Amino acid sequence: MAIFSWLNSQLLKMEWLYNLVELLVENVFGMDINERIGGSVHFFIYDVVKIFILLSFLIFTISYIQSFFPPERTRKILGRYKGITANILGALLGTVTPFCSCSSIPLFIGFTSAGLPIGVTFSFLISSPLVDLASVLLLASIFNWRIAIAYVVVGLILAVIGGSIISIAKLEKYVEPFVFGNQMANGEQDELTTRDRLVFAKDQVLDIINKVWLYILIGVGIGALIHNWIPESVISAILGQDKWYSVVLATFVGVPMYADIFGTLPIAEALVTKGVGIGTALSFMMAVTALSLPSMILLKKVVKTKLLVIFAGIVTLGILIIGYGFNALGHLFI
Repeated sequence: MAIFSWLNSQLLKMEWLYNLVELLVENVFGMDINERIGGSVHFFIYDVVKIFILLSFLIFTISYIQSFFPPERTRKILGRYKGITANILGALLGTVTPFCSCSSIPLFIGFTSAGLPIGVTFSFLISSPLVDLASVLLLASIFNWRIAIAYVVVGLILAVIGGSIISIAKLEKYVEPFVFGNQMANGEQDELTTRDRLVFAKDQVLDIINKVWLYILIGVGIGALIHNWIPESVISAILGQDKWYSVVLATFVGVPMYADIFGTLPIAEALVTKGVGIGTALSFMMAVTALSLPSMILLKKVVKTKLLVIFAGIVTLGILIIGYGFNALGHLFI
């Protein structure tokens, strides 16, 4: 247990990095991390470096594994299953695809055009930006393992239920016709060598980092601002755990934004340290990643308005239930 605690502190929370940045800020920059400016600089450098280290390692590992399952092979595997089992597998597939909501939509089109039920593809579309293996470790590094595991479980449940409802309602007619005609390439991918897989994993790291680095910097910057400059009394007055509307407000504030979970985690971390309920912070994260306005605009190009509204309604209701549930049971996770 002591070894696990040490590994968790040094590898996930990166206490060695925290101490190293503290030395840099105090001895090189001449700032006190207990003061606002020094604390902000320390928060920013530490969180940015930590997120990029973890993200690069995790995306490389996940992408290497993913290279064994190209879209056509994945479609064939999913095509063997029906009903809720297929929805569960679709949601689980989303956890091993480290994409934001906009990046997930091309795969959604591919799977739908290849003949998978739209309920299964919507389970994938919900879980892919919301929950992935990288988010598990990043959540654990910022909060703890109980919160990380609980977040993944409820995210998967939301994806399975959402996809199942869409499947039962038989809403295929509300998918734009061109989606079904945009056939995925048939045939298996040529077998990759180990070198090919390593190159693929490296390219995925560079591609994803290139897409998310700005959002990470913005997210960490906002987190540093909240953490060191906005008084706890102000945050509590707006989003305190005693405010019944805090989850609703956090959810709808998140919708116009566009980022992935890696950019929203530092903001959630700062909010929780200021006394905001864990459910409120997680609702904000979920809304930003699953319901962002840019992703809704992109999704509108492949589904009709009625299906888009049903999808957004299911996800919003699920996020609100999850947020209030975490706030009510927060003492079990902290």
